[in-house]
Amino acid sequence: MENSLAFWVGFNAFVLLMLMLDLLVFNRKAHVVRIREALGWSAFWIALSLAFNYLVYRTMGQQAGLEFLTGYLIEKSLSVDNLFVFLLIFTYFKVPQEYQHRILFWGVIGALVLRAVFILAGAALLAKFHFLMYVLGAFLVYTGIRMALSAGEPEINPDDNPVVKFLSRHLPITSKMEGGKFFVRKERLLFATPLFVVLVMVETTDVVFAADSIPAILAISRNTFIVYTSNVFALLGLRALYFALAGLMQLFHYLHYGLALILVFIGGKLLLAEFYELPMTISLGVVGVLLLGSVALSLLFPKKDSPLIPPAPEE
Repeated sequence: MENSLAFWVGFNAFVLLMLMLDLLVFNRKAHVVRIREALGWSAFWIALSLAFNYLVYRTMGQQAGLEFLTGYLIEKSLSVDNLFVFLLIFTYFKVPQEYQHRILFWGVIGALVLRAVFILAGAALLAKFHFLMYVLGAFLVYTGIRMALSAGEPEINPDDNPVVKFLSRHLPITSKMEGGKFFVRKERLLFATPLFVVLVMVETTDVVFAADSIPAILAISRNTFIVYTSNVFALLGLRALYFALAGLMQLFHYLHYGLALILVFIGGKLLLAEFYELPMTISLGVVGVLLLGSVALSLLFPKKDSPLIPPAPEE
C-alpha cells in the first residue's frame, strides 16, 4: 500500500476533499465554534484516524499498525502545546472567536505542506546517513530536558518575531480587522490585515513545533508513509481539538512533563537501538502511560488558580 502511487494520490485527494467540505460546506459562514460542535468534530476525526489505523494494520501488518498508532498519539499529544500557543496568539491580537476557525483552517493547510517537506527530507537524510540517528536521539533527549525545565509556559511576543517585523516593514497593514479577510484593497492599494499577520504567526509557530514532533515520529518509524499519514490525521483534528480544549488547556499543567519524558524516552531508545531494539508494543505502552499519568496528575492536583477550583470567599 505504501509503495502504490495511486494510493498516495488517492489519500491526498481524500484529505483535500475533507478540507474543502469543512471550509465550503460545514463552516461556510464564520461563526463561533461551540464546545458541543468541537467535541463532535473531534470524535469524528479520532474515529476516522482509528479506522485508517485499522486499515494500515490489515494491509501492512501489526508492526506498521503499532507504529502508526504510536506516531499518532505522540503527534496528537505534542499538538496540545501548539494549541496553548495558538490561544496566546489569538488573545494577544484580540482575534474574534468567529474568525479563529478560518485562521486555523489555512494554518493546517500550510502545516500539511511544510511537514510533508520536512518528513521527506528527514527520511531521505536518515536513509543516507545512518549516524544521524544518534544525532536525532541526542536532539530528542535535549528537547525533552529543555521542555521539562521550561515549566510549560511558552513566551509569545509577536513584536519580537522576525517574520512579523518583516511583514510590518514590507507590507501595508490595516489598523483593524476587515471581517474575515486576509487582504483588502483600498484606493487601488492592496493591504494585509491583522488577520493575515496572525496566520503568519500560526504558521511560523507550527514550524518551530514541527522541529520537535517530526524527529519524534521519525524515531518511531522509518516508513515515510506511516510518518506522513499519522501526521496528517493528527493535524486534521487539530482545529476541533483547539475549540474543544480552549477553555481547559490550563488544567493540564503536568502534561508538558509527560511530553518531556516521552521525548527523552524516544531519544534514549534511538541512542540504544544498536544494543537493544525495544519492541513497539512496549514503546506504545510507555507513551500511553506517560500521557495518561500526566493528565491524571493534573486533574488530581490542580493549580490553585485552576478554573476547577472556585475562588475563596472574601472575608
